[in-house]
Amino acid sequence: MILEGQHVERKSLRSVKTSGGWSTLAKACVAFANTNGGGTVLVGIEDGEVAPPEGQSIAEGLEHKIQQKLDELTVNVDLLATIVEAPNGAEYVSLKVNRSRSAASTKSGKFYVRIGDRSMPVVGEDIMRLMSDHSSQPWETLTSTRVPRSQVDKDKQKQLVSKLKASDKVRESVKGKSARQLLDHYTLADGECLTNLGVVCVGRKSDRAKLGVAPTAQFIKWDERDNKTNKIVWHDHDLSPMELVDDIWNSVPDFKETYEVIEGMTVRHVPAFSEDLIREILINALVHRPYTQGGDIFIRLTPEKLEITNPGSLPAGVTPENVLQTTVRRNENMAKLFHDLDLMEKEGSGFDKMYDILLSQGRPVPKVRESHDTVILTLDRCPPDSTMVNFISAVKGAHDLRQMDRIVLGLIAQGAGITARSLAKRLGMDTAAEVKEQIAHLSDLKLVSVSGKGGGKKYFVAPETFQSLGVQGSRSKPVHIEPHRLAAFIEDDVYLHPMSRVGEIHSRIGEAVSRSAMQRTLSRLVEQGRIVAEKDAKGALYRFPRSRRANRAGD
Repeated sequence: MILEGQHVERKSLRSVKTSGGWSTLAKACVAFANTNGGGTVLVGIEDGEVAPPEGQSIAEGLEHKIQQKLDELTVNVDLLATIVEAPNGAEYVSLKVNRSRSAASTKSGKFYVRIGDRSMPVVGEDIMRLMSDHSSQPWETLTSTRVPRSQVDKDKQKQLVSKLKASDKVRESVKGKSARQLLDHYTLADGECLTNLGVVCVGRKSDRAKLGVAPTAQFIKWDERDNKTNKIVWHDHDLSPMELVDDIWNSVPDFKETYEVIEGMTVRHVPAFSEDLIREILINALVHRPYTQGGDIFIRLTPEKLEITNPGSLPAGVTPENVLQTTVRRNENMAKLFHDLDLMEKEGSGFDKMYDILLSQGRPVPKVRESHDTVILTLDRCPPDSTMVNFISAVKGAHDLRQMDRIVLGLIAQGAGITARSLAKRLGMDTAAEVKEQIAHLSDLKLVSVSGKGGGKKYFVAPETFQSLGVQGSRSKPVHIEPHRLAAFIEDDVYLHPMSRVGEIHSRIGEAVSRSAMQRTLSRLVEQGRIVAEKDAKGALYRFPRSRRANRAGD
């Protein structure tokens, strides 16, 4: 079955008979040329069909006409048109489009990239970003530093080769290669010189430092009074990217903290930040940053959040809203190496795994934003929802769900109900129709119910669904949270949402925290002058003191 997606597009034969059809075909080819991995356009298979119509034959020479016409309509698009016979005996034209080394466009000067199953326009500043990402030769493969292959760090090379030969992701034919051949295979060397990627991964410390853009990092921790309490730096260029991920995880003690989750008569310890999550974030930062730009990966930890700042902007066509649906890999060769070392899924953006981990613990999904030449990912530092932990665990035991099924289910289960439109927005999809297939599968398994009609239709997880899986308690069951962390959560919420009532604060922080604990902490913060309570006829409204708000804004 041939499905449309990141690397496949289907077009009717009618598209090569009208000017509008040729324009649409050219747009699709340009989008694939600007996308990692390129793509294939299947001309002669209708949308929604999996094969060409019975009896369809392709006129002799049509593939050459298509190739010639598209050459006239596009710039920097390298494609090969061939006639293919489908299993049903019918014919269609396959247009294999290779990724372009330079930014591709239509002859009219329009740029496109492939996002999911759509060819999306690139405009404004994103055009310069696209051109930068499609330089004539990727940074990874350059040998301009002229570091000899003989200058490899023997220990790092030995360790890398050993891990590759032990990996289940590496083909046996590749495992049989010598150390020298493996460096060539993974573009770590070219001729007698190490590439930039080779210097970063298996080069000597001094050569890595000379690059100027080899990854470095800082961890900084603040307490609830904004006092810096810990700082760790990785500036000595002693570590390869793979080793850097290991060292950051092992060096930060706060990553090892856990919360207690009650399961009947037993207690499970759920990590404050799971190892898989932290590693995925760091690997995502390393693989997707532009190595033509220097700068540290900043890891900032406060009582209320973990924030990771990565140098560079998002790749062209990727936005904070669609990161879950995109698979753009800025550094293709590093992604391949990390994949074969079993450190990442090569085809994924990494965000799908982050969503899956966080939602399985009833926690908010990561927030992504761009600032000037940086990408910032924020995780709320909050306790897990015990009911959600138990529910998702029970679902995994009862059903073999796909990752996206688990993500959709987690988003639905977190609230009292969510519309298809809202769900599509949270998933980074353009329309509510795109989530219908996911909802249908979950509905068939009786994991999701529907209420309302038309625009008011909502999806939710019914209480009896929790009970049928043996999940005890309700979503509002109180959990314990350390007083100083609850105070920090409340202060942060009041800062972001001034003049809020206790119920509003409670709903945003989480119903899993008891209302009495929330009220006690608010009263204590008011007594300490850390927040202000203003009375009206309905009760108290809480806000930040003006002096503290000015100080925090200045920070």
